[in-house]
Amino acid sequence: MSQDRREMPAMRPPMPMRHGGMRPGMPVQKPKDFGGTARRLMRYFRPHAWRIGFVFVMTVLGTLFSILGPDVMKGITNDLVAGLRHQWMHLPGPAFNWADIVRVLEELAGLYALSSVFSYLQQYMMAGVAQKTVYALRRDVYAKLERLPLSFFDGRPIGDVMSRFVNDFDNIGNTLQQALLQFVSSIVTFVGVIAVMLSISPLMTLVMFLTLPLSFFVTRFVTKRSQGFFVGQQRSLGLLNGHIEEMYTGHTIVRAFNMERRALETFDRHNEGLYESGWRAQFVSGLIFPLNNFIGNLGYVLVSVIGGLFVARGTISIGDIQAFILYARQFSQPITQLSSISNIIQSTIASAERIFELLDEQEEAPDPEHPVRLREPRGAVAFQHVSFRYKDDQPLIEDLNLEVAAGETVAIVGPTGAGKTTLVNLLMRFYDVREGSITIDGVDIRDMTRADLRSLFGMVLQDTWLFHGSIRDNIAYGRPGASEEEILRAARAARADHFIRTLPDGYDTVINEEASNLSQGQKQLITIARAILADPAILILDEATSSVDTRTELLIQEAMQRLMEGRTSFVIAHRLSTIQNADQILVMNRGRVIEQGTHRELLEKGGFYAELYRSQFGGSSVDEALREASQSGAAQISGS
Repeated sequence: MSQDRREMPAMRPPMPMRHGGMRPGMPVQKPKDFGGTARRLMRYFRPHAWRIGFVFVMTVLGTLFSILGPDVMKGITNDLVAGLRHQWMHLPGPAFNWADIVRVLEELAGLYALSSVFSYLQQYMMAGVAQKTVYALRRDVYAKLERLPLSFFDGRPIGDVMSRFVNDFDNIGNTLQQALLQFVSSIVTFVGVIAVMLSISPLMTLVMFLTLPLSFFVTRFVTKRSQGFFVGQQRSLGLLNGHIEEMYTGHTIVRAFNMERRALETFDRHNEGLYESGWRAQFVSGLIFPLNNFIGNLGYVLVSVIGGLFVARGTISIGDIQAFILYARQFSQPITQLSSISNIIQSTIASAERIFELLDEQEEAPDPEHPVRLREPRGAVAFQHVSFRYKDDQPLIEDLNLEVAAGETVAIVGPTGAGKTTLVNLLMRFYDVREGSITIDGVDIRDMTRADLRSLFGMVLQDTWLFHGSIRDNIAYGRPGASEEEILRAARAARADHFIRTLPDGYDTVINEEASNLSQGQKQLITIARAILADPAILILDEATSSVDTRTELLIQEAMQRLMEGRTSFVIAHRLSTIQNADQILVMNRGRVIEQGTHRELLEKGGFYAELYRSQFGGSSVDEALREASQSGAAQISGS
């Protein structure tokens, strides 16, 4: 929220980003404290410890059964080779031991079936663990957001908060569901493959190991080269997206000044930059896989040559060579997967770190244990020696004293940034005073719960807020459970009933998400009807008519006069003609109340307020200003 306008807009989260595998060379968002964040994230796994243990067991068993496949398969190869040799040598007896071959096939079928079953079970269980963990995190973060002070939202872009709430959760959920299983599976595969390869031939295993340093060197060399291109790609993409957004939101201005050609030239320049950096990044990073395949094929060639020599010497069987080559193909696969998964896990821990930073934010002061509740609020407000500052080194309000009787109207005027809205923030405890106290009907507002305190207020602000729903629902937002007659009565009091009935669906007309199917004045009248229905003891009007036409302004002012009857009202205004009848006018500048009094008293004083009034009405003396004020008021009455 800005300091001048305090109305919470409806927040629409951006579309969640799809989580995919990381491309080699892609820049990775790295956490500041990997170990601490990982341990903290693990605490959310505790309620699901037995499920995670079960998943890990299933992962290990499924991977081991998959690894044993080639080792069992070599039995079939050896039996077939023995049978062919038997036929070639014309030896007596059956050539093929079909019973043994069928037995091995049954073993293979059983191994792969069990591997598939375990894979299904681990995916099913881990999906539940991942979603329940993210659910618990999301629940804690949402509850935290409700306990954070307004200063948190004032100091951060809403997009950053939504990114943590959507994209970071999506990142964590996908990693928990996929990457962790792949990580465990890759480790088990790597260790299991090495063990079986060593059991077949230590020498050929050593040959395969000799290709690892070369593979690591190639991967690191290409990754370093491609990272710069990926950074340039992201930078160009940001420039292009920013330009498109600017041109789309400001297309009317672009056309009005005939700047289409320049906009297109800028787009082409950014698009060309994105193309250049994009294809270079993809090309260079894409070299990793063919180069590693080439290195892997060199290993296969060496293994095949050495294996052939061993077979010729009779020191190893053809089935062992076949199994070893299959294992050699699996040998480099987990290494590549572990490299990619390590990047994903780092990015996930970074996402978790951003979420935990949100959870560690300082919360607003808790409500009192024994709160005071006003049963029949009258609306008498008092500021007693109130001091406040947003920043410790920048004083804003110092020793403010103000007495507002029940039913009075207090107008607050002053230049932008004078502290007008700050008074409202303090009154509603969006911020707490540094010194002094604020009381309502003699009760310190810090002795009430925030919910009870804010239920005393109704607000009509310059920036109207309407949600996606019917006009009836938007008006009833002021008091849930209101009857149909009460809603209609509030709309009539706000002078909104007539235009609502002229709409195609009347009160059932659905307001779209941007509320663009209503005019600014119509939206303002609906917010006034909502405030009337709430029937608050204290009313806050913040520049409620500054962005509408003159006739609509008169209708809104008339509706607001009805709304203000019998209520304590705080009116923030730039148009001084709208506050002439206020019981008190506070003139603020740089956080201080520099003048205080009625409209006539302040004009006769000839100070800051009088200068503001003359600047709006062009008067050169107090008498002329008073005369013009009277004429302005009469004109408004006759116009209405």
